[in-house]
Amino acid sequence: MNDFPWLTALWVVPLVGAVVVLLLPAGARRLAKVVALATSLVVLALVVMLALRFDSSGAQYQFVESHAWIRAFGTRYALGLDGIALVLVALTAVLVPLLVLAGWNDAEQPDGTGDRSRSTHMYLALFLVVEAMVIVSFAALDVLLFYVFFEVMLIPMYFLIGGFGGDRTRRSRAAVKFLLYNLFGGLVMLAAVIGLYVVTAGQGSPFEAGTFDFREIVAAVSSGTLTIDPGVGKALFLGFMFAFAVKAPLWPLHSWLPDAAVESTPATAVLMMAVVDKVGTFAMLRYCLQLFPDASRYFAPAIVTLAVIGIVYGAVLAIGQSDMMRLISFTSISHFGFIVLGIFALTTQAQAGSVLYMVNHGISTAALFLVAGFLVARRGSRLIADYGGVQKVAPILAGTFLVAGLATLSLPGLAPFVSEFLVLVGTFTRYPVAAVVATSALVLAAIYVLWMYQRTMTGPVTEGNGKITDLMPREIAVVAPLIALLILLGFCPKPVLDVVNPAVTATLTTIGQQDPAPTVPSGPFVTGHVGDDAHGGAHQ
Repeated sequence: MNDFPWLTALWVVPLVGAVVVLLLPAGARRLAKVVALATSLVVLALVVMLALRFDSSGAQYQFVESHAWIRAFGTRYALGLDGIALVLVALTAVLVPLLVLAGWNDAEQPDGTGDRSRSTHMYLALFLVVEAMVIVSFAALDVLLFYVFFEVMLIPMYFLIGGFGGDRTRRSRAAVKFLLYNLFGGLVMLAAVIGLYVVTAGQGSPFEAGTFDFREIVAAVSSGTLTIDPGVGKALFLGFMFAFAVKAPLWPLHSWLPDAAVESTPATAVLMMAVVDKVGTFAMLRYCLQLFPDASRYFAPAIVTLAVIGIVYGAVLAIGQSDMMRLISFTSISHFGFIVLGIFALTTQAQAGSVLYMVNHGISTAALFLVAGFLVARRGSRLIADYGGVQKVAPILAGTFLVAGLATLSLPGLAPFVSEFLVLVGTFTRYPVAAVVATSALVLAAIYVLWMYQRTMTGPVTEGNGKITDLMPREIAVVAPLIALLILLGFCPKPVLDVVNPAVTATLTTIGQQDPAPTVPSGPFVTGHVGDDAHGGAHQ
């Protein structure tokens, strides 16, 4: 059982499920939905088994599989999970079945031209293919293997955005924009990947030939046996970072996100923002920091600045939106700024908070965007001004919308609060000004969330909203687990942090980064044992 290829099974199962769905008869739409849902639940069951078998005090990478792939290039089919990758794989496995259920009838709805011929089979199969690609990206321990799947996942996402959603012209334009931005980022990264291979094969390299083995390269860089010229290291870091910043997305490379999110179906938008985009921030933490530690420290202040700009920028633009779905998509730009800020603050608290933020943002964004999508599907309009008094006719819908919105503004007691607090506290110890400016987003978030709720849900029932129905059992089955997770992780984030913290500590140790020592002010009322107090404070 110990030799069973768990991680291979984890991504092959959804890929096989996608093929089975596509091979079903065209008229068997319900069967295709059932097969897709069952496949995603099998993946979830496998992830639960992996999580139960994962030893947070054991080896950094577990369930490792490593086989020769392309010997001439020194690349391997190598998979493994650390605590960070495990929680993100778990997030993916939890969200996909809920998204399949949320988008149960999406492909059968007419688009802006009245076309009802879109394939349910293709829509569901693309979801499963994306799930497979994302899982490999999180588990890859070979740089070239990661790059291949990092790029391949763009293709199914392109067809999901361009093939299903609202107006055909607008969604096609949004899909092309999404693809061009991410392909350009991928091309820049390809040059950096080739450069990294050349460095590992160059004179003075400890390797007999070039290699893409992530663990071997990191170990060589960490021990000093592989020395990368500082200028080359900075150039390679920027090549990787650019691609990940586009995927994340980080300001100012974000402009593809609002269009892609608004023009696609709500389920597709959540898949993109809550799952696919996390590959970018995850890759910053794994590849940028550990492959290029010196360059990471050099560029950290600049990236922290961009992250803070993105935090404030996304929140301010969200306030000014009249389109409900576009408003929610801009909040994600602000949240991704917090995630990047935590990564490049280079402290254990900030990075643990950043990983937890990835999980919590995925859950809260899924809840808010899906409930908003259910509302828009009933009314047929995304404009906030077209709503009012919804809580009188659909109290469950309004209540779940409120809880999801409060989670988005990081209300204490809901999951995002813990992660945002950790990011801000961890950042303050190294970049106090950045942390203080980022805190302003808490006030801005309260404005855009509560104002949107007030305009759409409270007051008298406006014309055209009287026939809005409440959530159906299928929709409640989608939203209820998300709300439960928001509350559970809000009060008890320890299980996730226990898994994440050893991986974060290992990452910072690998790059030779320590938390700043706490400072104790001196003065007439401070006597002796300052060093002991500081030491104790660090451990607390």
